[in-house]
Amino acid sequence: MKKNLDAKLMYGQQEYDFDEGLMSFLAPNQVLNIVVESESTNSNRSGWLFFFHRDFIWNTSLANTIKNYEFFNYAINEALFLSDQEQQIIDSIFQNINNEIATSIDAYTQKIIISHIETLLNYSERFYSRQFITRKKGSHQILSKLEALLNDYIDSMEPINRGLPTVQFVADSLNVSANYLSGLLKSLTGLNTRQHIQQMLIGKAKEKLSTTSLTVSEIAYELGFEHVQSFNKLFKIKTNLSPLEFRQSFG
Repeated sequence: MKKNLDAKLMYGQQEYDFDEGLMSFLAPNQVLNIVVESESTNSNRSGWLFFFHRDFIWNTSLANTIKNYEFFNYAINEALFLSDQEQQIIDSIFQNINNEIATSIDAYTQKIIISHIETLLNYSERFYSRQFITRKKGSHQILSKLEALLNDYIDSMEPINRGLPTVQFVADSLNVSANYLSGLLKSLTGLNTRQHIQQMLIGKAKEKLSTTSLTVSEIAYELGFEHVQSFNKLFKIKTNLSPLEFRQSFG
């Protein structure tokens, strides 16, 4: 968490100019480099940089749940911007961890620090959900772009040539990370990226089933399904009807 740092941070090969009260998260094997300006004389630098070894959480509840915190795989430009109140909450958690590290190690040290880490991650998850909502204009712009992207893709020859649109393809096309996109969409609509793709595919399938004489196999092929059985299964799950039953319902 950067509060007052006159330095540039390099995340891999990307340079990020941190603003006040901003948090980012690094997973193992991701690289962070801090480049301090050579002429800098600022003695009031503040903030927190906290690393813990994966062995530290081995055989604990956090070892099983840490993979659920998707923000460890967000891109650097998808960092968390904290309000003043949120900064105070995060700052107090870091201070508690720091105090525990500074005391004599005993049988409770690891358990207490891990508890603080879990609290830190849970608050971060809450604040990310808030960020998706407060930045609603940008979030809805991404949602609109997603819908236009999928419409254009499905209506073109791309499904025949390249198959079904993937989550990674959609994220890359929208210039966001896959995890960030799914988190944003779930916050806005309750559906993740894969579910949005499936919803769009089923909508197009319904349109073709009700307005054309194409066979079910031809429709599945045009939508990018490699096997018609996969198309039938997804359609049944989403509508409680087989494609043929849906077509028959139109007489």
